[in-house]
Amino acid sequence: MQFACINDIAMHYQVIGATGDKPVLVFSNSLGTDFRIWRDVIVRLAGDFAILLYDKRGHGLSDVGDAPYSIDLHVSDLAGLLDFLSVKSAVICGLSVGGQIAQGLYATRPDLVRALILCDTAHKIGTPEMWNARIAAVEANGIASLADSVLERWFTPAFRRPENVAFPGYRNMLTRQPVAGYTGTCASVRDADFTEAAKRISVPTICIVGDQDGSTPPDLVLSTARLIPGARYEVIKDAGHIPCVEQPEALTAILRAFIDTLEPA
Repeated sequence: MQFACINDIAMHYQVIGATGDKPVLVFSNSLGTDFRIWRDVIVRLAGDFAILLYDKRGHGLSDVGDAPYSIDLHVSDLAGLLDFLSVKSAVICGLSVGGQIAQGLYATRPDLVRALILCDTAHKIGTPEMWNARIAAVEANGIASLADSVLERWFTPAFRRPENVAFPGYRNMLTRQPVAGYTGTCASVRDADFTEAAKRISVPTICIVGDQDGSTPPDLVLSTARLIPGARYEVIKDAGHIPCVEQPEALTAILRAFIDTLEPA
């Protein structure tokens, strides 16, 4: 396991493959998950790209630090990790809040961003009232108290079928995240608004969404793509909010096709 001290917290990360002349792909995961969600995509990409995975603060094996967080703090953590690893001009692939972190990274450190892959995310997600209600519920009763409703938005009915042994594993991932890390990141999403910043993105960008995403539905992701000049838009069939888990082959094919269009570094 690899750790670095970034902004006074221990951050867990993993580098797969030397950078060399290969594009560096950075994966930023969603609220209530850790970087293991990318596994079935990574195994299909390893060897062709240099890959960086990390657990944002309050998630996985990274420290919780002082919560609640701002989206700017999450962005600063990622920028600090990239600086620590001397990574420049990377392709940033972010899912949900990870996609907002990616947007914020481009807004503040465009030197670090070669292209953006925005998965199941948006310029603005939810309302303050919604996020405040979720924070209050988790603080009062724990993450498990709302796990069913969250997982219904994350995954399709086919994935949630009783005989799918992977489904309870992802429930465990969600409910075992630190409460302060979960609610602290809820606050960062609540306060994040990249509506104007999205209009200024000038690197190649693709917005991807599962056709059954209940957290950031296709219409919301499409509205984000329309804000970004020249952005592409793709819908993945038979996927909810986390297509890297439900449809890794389809997502990997889209990633490869998009990266193939990029100009050499």
